[in-house]
Amino acid sequence: IGAAKLLVVVAIFLLTFYVISQVFEIKMDANLGHIFARSALDTAARSTKPPRYKCGISKACPEKHFAFKMASGAANVVGPKICVEDNVLMSGVKNNVGRGINVALVNGKTGEALDTKFFDMWGGDVAPFIEFLKSIQDGTIVLMGTYDDGATKLNEEARKLIAELGSTSITNLGFRDNWVFCGGKGIKTKSPFEQHIKNNKDTNKYEGWPEVVEMEGCIPQKQD
Repeated sequence: IGAAKLLVVVAIFLLTFYVISQVFEIKMDANLGHIFARSALDTAARSTKPPRYKCGISKACPEKHFAFKMASGAANVVGPKICVEDNVLMSGVKNNVGRGINVALVNGKTGEALDTKFFDMWGGDVAPFIEFLKSIQDGTIVLMGTYDDGATKLNEEARKLIAELGSTSITNLGFRDNWVFCGGKGIKTKSPFEQHIKNNKDTNKYEGWPEVVEMEGCIPQKQD
């Protein structure tokens, strides 16, 4: 009888242990499954997140090209923005923009910023702007954007110097037009990087000013 009781006790113990171990393993498997599922979802989320390219442009630039993105000013409220190779060269946040034509110079071989300036073409004098344009060295990338008004004080000499940098729209740039341009000193052809919107009271987005113009692209690195 004693042996029979002992066998029953052992059998119950083993059965209990088996049931507990089965339940524990099931729970463990469920937890592991949940962890793996969550990990797979996290990976999927990471893979579907769009990649970010330099200056926030829409696609990566090929080798030996510099990424750029720029925007003209918005009316006389928000200044223009110029970014090259993920480096914001000019913006309202940097507090280095102003009414008129904003200019950033970049080394055509290295992509490094050389200078940033703005020239007031409403209340200022065009002479310093002309001297600045003449001083730009061959092989320099030149990026320009208007803010408020970039045309009133422009004369034929200034327009000709900008046209020599590859601009086609500079001859038609008028009062409060919005314009962005990327060219270069010593360029042999007209630049493909230029946007121009005329100031027109019938189509203006803002009262007295057209909408902002934006542009992005890949500038070929200057080769020796």
